[in-house]
Amino acid sequence: MAARGKAFAASLSGTSLEYYDFAVYGTASALVFPQLFFPGSDPLTGLLLAFTTFAVGYVSRPVGGFVFGRLGDTLGRKRVLVSTLLLIGVATVLIGLLPTYETIGVTAPIVLVLLRFAQGVGVGGEWGSAVLLSGEFGDARRRGFWSSAAQIGPPAGNLLANGVFAILAATLTSEQLLSWGWRLAFVLSAVLVAFGLWIRLALEDTPVFRALQETGSTSEAPIREVLRIHPRGLLAAILSRLGPDVSYSLLTVYVLSYATRTAGFERAEVLSAVLMGSALQLGLVPAFGALSDRCNRRAVSTAAVVGAGVWVFVLFPAISSGSFGLLVLAVVVGLVLHAAAYGPQAAFITEQFAPRLRSTGSSLGYTVAGVVGGALAPLLLTSLEADLGWAAAAGYVALACVLSAVGLAVGRDHDPREDEELASALPTGPAGTAPDRP
Repeated sequence: MAARGKAFAASLSGTSLEYYDFAVYGTASALVFPQLFFPGSDPLTGLLLAFTTFAVGYVSRPVGGFVFGRLGDTLGRKRVLVSTLLLIGVATVLIGLLPTYETIGVTAPIVLVLLRFAQGVGVGGEWGSAVLLSGEFGDARRRGFWSSAAQIGPPAGNLLANGVFAILAATLTSEQLLSWGWRLAFVLSAVLVAFGLWIRLALEDTPVFRALQETGSTSEAPIREVLRIHPRGLLAAILSRLGPDVSYSLLTVYVLSYATRTAGFERAEVLSAVLMGSALQLGLVPAFGALSDRCNRRAVSTAAVVGAGVWVFVLFPAISSGSFGLLVLAVVVGLVLHAAAYGPQAAFITEQFAPRLRSTGSSLGYTVAGVVGGALAPLLLTSLEADLGWAAAAGYVALACVLSAVGLAVGRDHDPREDEELASALPTGPAGTAPDRP
């Protein structure tokens, strides 16, 4: 049990760092980066700002998925997770130490873009192995719960990032925040890196990967094999993420703009509603992951994405009413439905691939869907709502949820005997994993 607990904590700490870094960057982009790195009088830096905000962090994720996903199936989950944790953490800390435009000119935004790219590569490589770290140490028949450790990262990271900036804004003057205070939010990520490394370095690789090594079953060309052997599984993985990704963008990013612009809410009011829902998700994500171990995993997720696709047509009118109570209800229910779809998702995606190809297949499915869903959603929601009204934006979200339902329908149910047969190849004793073996 000790190894399972450490694996769960190692997975949770890494994905929390990942989303903390992305949320801190997004908040800083709104509060301080335009003045410090992208002065409006310089067209070049304005272009770099747009490139950074809307593309770099997402376009680089598939690079991480291809590179580190493959390495997870050839070198092991643990090595990948140590590397990605260092990459994400070092890039974030360096952003906090980066001289501004006023000090080094256009070099500052260029380096910022490169560091953001490095963050994205680390994020793309982190998720697949993080899910496997907790899932493959845990009981194969309870993978929904154990794999949910990585899924707790987004709400935990968002809460932590917004909390840090809220404390800084409350304790510092505007001049202090702009001068040096913002840097603290980035440098603080070193604490999560140190904690994550302490746990990850103390762990062996997962029982499943060590069994693959024992039997000589690791893949030499996992990307090619995934595309050849598991095209249906890859399609299921990609589609299953679209609805939750688009919904999450709506509920945590676009809602801030829509509610303040159309209903006159203060930004703090909208943010408080998002934070309430995010706090609930900390407990609901693993709870729904555990529920999917008792019920059919695809059925739980399908009910959630269908519910999200219907709820979005309630959400927009509720927000437009101008009632704070309805705003909170709309956002919180939306995030509860997201948790119901997101909690079982990690287990579902990894179960679409044979154990020897899980890291590669999961990473590819996660990162490709992130580009299609997460990167484009805020832009499409803004454009559709502005040109055609809220119903068009809601229809886009509903379509993404329908596609997720299709992906869940074409996916396969997991056979835990795959893991149990592999685990039986490991010797018992000090080097074995008999007490914690799935």
